[in-house]
Amino acid sequence: MPRVTVGSEGANPIEIYYEDHGTGTPVVLSHGYPLSGQAWEKQVSALLAAGYRVITYDRRGWGNSSQPASGYDYDTFASDVNVLLTDLDVRDAILVGHSMGTGDVARYLGRYGTERVAKAVLMSPIPPFLLRTDDNPEGAPQSLFDGFIQAARADRNAWLKQFLENFYNLDVYGGSLVSDEAFQASLNVAVAGSPVAAVACIPTWLTDFRDDLAKVDVPVLVIQGDQDRVLPIGVTGQRLSAFIGDTRLLVIEGGPHAIAWTHSDQVNAALLDFLQK
Repeated sequence: MPRVTVGSEGANPIEIYYEDHGTGTPVVLSHGYPLSGQAWEKQVSALLAAGYRVITYDRRGWGNSSQPASGYDYDTFASDVNVLLTDLDVRDAILVGHSMGTGDVARYLGRYGTERVAKAVLMSPIPPFLLRTDDNPEGAPQSLFDGFIQAARADRNAWLKQFLENFYNLDVYGGSLVSDEAFQASLNVAVAGSPVAAVACIPTWLTDFRDDLAKVDVPVLVIQGDQDRVLPIGVTGQRLSAFIGDTRLLVIEGGPHAIAWTHSDQVNAALLDFLQK
């Protein structure tokens, strides 16, 4: 399986698993918590059919990538992306992130710039800044995230199941837009991930991306559902235009956090339209 080495832990290499298919303009897809690159299944097929080169990868701790005991912060995640893009010599790419993956995109652009990037897409975004502070009153209190960490430590499997139920708005879309089998497949990926990563990723959600966003000098498409329970649109997607110069927001009516799966036709149409302009 294709991998790039991004570091080491003791005598063991830390490797990022990726898949690289097709030809043409490269589209790099960064998945959300607590899944893997497989979460982009419905976008990969549409992008390949439209003639794009499609690169997915598993964030460290998840999927087929290494599961180290450290490195769960956005500086490291962005460094992992940089190694991947450099190793594959990706240029004029469209970076697409979902959920936690939007943080990968934002920090990568803030730290490494846009030499290799032509456009970016932030789907169900985590930026600009989730934590409530004096200069960010729209954010959520620290106690909310402390509760998430406590729940993940107490019973990781139960936490992941509950998280995914909100991820898909399962009470609304279960049995229709989300089959029992699709939900179980996501849960299988989640529980197979690193127990360390399942907890350690949660504090990263409080990363302040405002300075990163101010450095973005390529067009950005934001796609988000108005029923996103994980990252409510009012504190995330609707705020991004204040920080990014060239940005457009597409709101998907009724869309949960997992719009790439539940509303894939709308997402794919918007994605392809943005890529082709």
